[in-house]
Amino acid sequence: MPDIIQLLPDHIANQIAAGEVIQRPASAVKELLENAVDAGATEIQLIINDAGKQLLQVIDNGGGMSETDARMAFERHATSKIKEIDDLFRIKTMGFRGEALASIAAVAQVEVKTKRAEDSTGTYIEIENSVVKRQEPVAAANGTSIAMKNLFFNVPARRNFLKSNAAEMRHIVDEFIRVSMAYPDIFFSLTANGQQMFHLDRGTLKQRIVQLLGNQYNAKLVSVEEQTDYMNIYGFIGKPETAKKTRGDQYFFVNHRFIKSAYLNHAVAGAFQEMIATDSFPTYVLFIDLDPAQVDINVHPTKQEIKFEDEKIVYAFVQSAVKHALAQFSITPTLDFDLDPTIQQLDAVSKPFTSEQKSQASSSSLYNTFTQKHAAHKIDPQQKSELKHWREFYEPANKSSVDSPQTTVGSADFSLLGSAPKLVLADQDFTQLHQTYIVAATAKGMMIIHQQNAHERVLYERYLAAADGKPIATQSSLFPSTLHLSTADAVLLSDLSDELKQLGYLIEPFGKDTFVIQGTPADFEQGNEVTAIELLLEQFKHYTSDLKFSKREKLIRSLAKQHSIKAGRTLTQKEMKQLVEDLFNCAQPNATSNGFPVYMEIKKDELEKMFGR
Repeated sequence: MPDIIQLLPDHIANQIAAGEVIQRPASAVKELLENAVDAGATEIQLIINDAGKQLLQVIDNGGGMSETDARMAFERHATSKIKEIDDLFRIKTMGFRGEALASIAAVAQVEVKTKRAEDSTGTYIEIENSVVKRQEPVAAANGTSIAMKNLFFNVPARRNFLKSNAAEMRHIVDEFIRVSMAYPDIFFSLTANGQQMFHLDRGTLKQRIVQLLGNQYNAKLVSVEEQTDYMNIYGFIGKPETAKKTRGDQYFFVNHRFIKSAYLNHAVAGAFQEMIATDSFPTYVLFIDLDPAQVDINVHPTKQEIKFEDEKIVYAFVQSAVKHALAQFSITPTLDFDLDPTIQQLDAVSKPFTSEQKSQASSSSLYNTFTQKHAAHKIDPQQKSELKHWREFYEPANKSSVDSPQTTVGSADFSLLGSAPKLVLADQDFTQLHQTYIVAATAKGMMIIHQQNAHERVLYERYLAAADGKPIATQSSLFPSTLHLSTADAVLLSDLSDELKQLGYLIEPFGKDTFVIQGTPADFEQGNEVTAIELLLEQFKHYTSDLKFSKREKLIRSLAKQHSIKAGRTLTQKEMKQLVEDLFNCAQPNATSNGFPVYMEIKKDELEKMFGR
């Protein structure tokens, strides 16, 4: 038998490595921007054509490269940042693995123009499929320009897996925001198809946050800054009113590297506890600086997931710093320690607690009940006289009224429901409870329906049908609304415009980052279009972290959640009946698309057991 194991050719090995590093145009954006930062640039331009598929170019005014370095940079594992293994644990730069340029050159046509300040001429190199096609001296400005053309031209199967231009552009904008946010002292610009999307002048971190996330944050940011020997933390958190119902503007940077960490997200959320709703997410842009030896940044190919040597210390420190910032800026509730003078005059304060009073209190059965072990839940029936005032509080003044159904609160509704021999859909009155639940009768008991969950299920199936070829009718807006978005959200809305049209929305671009809402779904309540779209985008971004959903599925779930009748809204009999009827016409009425229950049924015999019958 001949030997069957052989070494892969370099260009194939590079393409396999590229699969880890360059998954889409945005991956190359991240690597090239980080290299420009490492080169000491003060100005970095990103130029995109066709969402990076045709052209992706980064131009910087950094240190540049010599002719030899420019050629060596495209070899696998070529790096200027690691000379021995211990250097891996002292990394302070962004790029360091020596795989990015080699990976890019393996799956694209690359042109490099670079020049150092001390050199009279620069170097031009053209590489295709890992092979240098051309190398020559050239006149060039100080710094480096790397242009990546025709991504995946030699791997058509990979190119076919790329999403729409709008979707790929959204990923590019995300990476651009993450790098430019971390370096407010560097000028960044992003130009796509000849139109400038971002022009970020050098400035403070707060100015950069407002430039990237929107002017609405200008007066709503609170400074965070704490320093210790172990680590420093600084940045900004949004005031509680900026919290969103979905995970929106949250950025963590460790040694200026953007990271994803559910652990640290939890630390920040804990600091906001009881200040924002439990289903809301705070806004923050936080930087942690600590000794690189305390962090392992090699746990993931994209370097966005890291591991701390002591996670508990970092968690506690982050939470403490955020709490301190909130308290310092008088956002957290404060206690008034000035004692009301009248309190001092009360007997309980001014008079001593005598031995006789102490003995009398400790001999009571109520005292014993709460001081004996495992007895806190027990009340001695023989000693109920001590509790008679509490019992009387709950007992009706006229005992006969308990036996009379017509005088009991809600009894008329329940007697009517209880006598109905038909199912919930029978022609009968429903009861709304706490402006959240619909109570109805069944032949065998009663049913409690959560109004928002029920409406979510109804809308989900309606939108699903629309996306499958039964478009929802659009009603034209008498007074079209203008929608102003951040650049990132504008790119996202452009990506969703075709699907939204199928679902009844007619939204047209109207200049940079601005749209006009010309029409909405026929059953949509007019006057709330702008807020509905903003919430929809936030909800969509929340679902985006879940890879198992398609874009269509994420959009449908987002719309169903945002357009559903919320808890707290009073419903008429007509509205309740229509909702229940629509619910039980659904293919799957018992759960929302997220798996939450829509209704619960309580059997008649279970009700009787509750009342000892």
